[in-house]
Amino acid sequence: MTTAPPVPPAAPDLPGTDLPGTDVHGTDVHGTGPAPAAQGTAVRRPRRPRRARWYLLAAVLLVLVGLLVGGLGGSSTWPPLDPRSPDPNGTRAVVRVLERQGVTVRTAAGPAGLAAALAEPDTTVVLPDAYLLDEDTLDTLAGVARGRGSRLVLIAPDDAELDAFAGGVRTSTAPDGLPDYVVETSTAPDCALPEATRAGSAELGGLVYVPDPGDSACYPRRGRPTLVLHQDADGRQTAVLGTGRPLTNAHATADGNAALALGLLGSRPHLVWFLPDYTAPVAAPAEDRRSLLDHVPDGWRWAVLQLAVAAALAAVWRARRLGPVVSEDLPVVVRAAETTEGRARLYRRARARGHAAEALRRATRHRLAPSLGVPVSRGEADPATLAAAAAGRLGRPSAELHALLYGAPPTDDAALLRLADDLDALERQVRQP
Repeated sequence: MTTAPPVPPAAPDLPGTDLPGTDVHGTDVHGTGPAPAAQGTAVRRPRRPRRARWYLLAAVLLVLVGLLVGGLGGSSTWPPLDPRSPDPNGTRAVVRVLERQGVTVRTAAGPAGLAAALAEPDTTVVLPDAYLLDEDTLDTLAGVARGRGSRLVLIAPDDAELDAFAGGVRTSTAPDGLPDYVVETSTAPDCALPEATRAGSAELGGLVYVPDPGDSACYPRRGRPTLVLHQDADGRQTAVLGTGRPLTNAHATADGNAALALGLLGSRPHLVWFLPDYTAPVAAPAEDRRSLLDHVPDGWRWAVLQLAVAAALAAVWRARRLGPVVSEDLPVVVRAAETTEGRARLYRRARARGHAAEALRRATRHRLAPSLGVPVSRGEADPATLAAAAAGRLGRPSAELHALLYGAPPTDDAALLRLADDLDALERQVRQP
């Protein structure tokens, strides 16, 4: 009869001995190296730095925002004919040359600044885009007493600005009744104006004007001048330019544009450049003012109204009416004793004997006050009154009961247990008849 070999006793359940051929430290006893991780044993992997991902994402976002801001900052925000602008349609090049020649250059913003500049003597005032000034402002500026020996340079003005500043000069009209406009090209001065004769040919064009008798009319196109200089008896001059092309950075060096610009703007020791408010909307005639709804066809309005009515009816149809409150049983009922025990464990783990003692004393005082007839204000009874009432009921010293109800926190767990027992005994004694 064959007998089975004896079964060795089961090894104790030690960590790292789940696999055969390993010792208690998880090392291969046969010398083949460390044993593989046991099945069912959690393998602790190195934590990946998740915070680094957020930092990297924030850095990438910061770089993208910087590139976006840099790209937006590279775009030009200067209006045309701005003396600060280095753009092709700006006029900073001419202004810098005038400053080197000793001309003081400054800017004026708003009608008040323009009026003050017009009243200064021996000053050249440049007024680009005068159409942005409303009629009331033009009437006010027309009444300003201009400084003696001053010059006003108007760039492409229309009849409203000409009436306010240039006397009898008018814009020339085309056969269709619109202002006559010609393309800027090299044109001979064909006049005796010193600034034009020194400059020679220049790229003039734009609006064409009809001068007043006695005015200097230069650079004619189609028999009409594109540069008019009007002068009154006091030496105040008004120069009317059909275009600002000779003043711009892109064309200042072409033909005689630079000489003409320096002659017109640098004849006085002071130069004031008016900067109109380009953000202010230009008032349109009353008949041309239309709101956004005026551009919506009538059919679309009725369609939107029908959709709104249909949506309201659907909301009324599908709306849920609120009924009485329905009570629902909770899936798990937690006993109050478990909550109390859980809080006690937290107090014990934190060694918060003072907080635990204060909770016991507060609950005892809250229950004793009604039994002793002591009034409660804001959830607490007066300490002296409560201790005196308890002493009168029990015949014990008031100081002893005051120390029990409002004393110092216990120093150890044994003292906390004694305090709980004493408070419980005090409450029973007070409630005994």
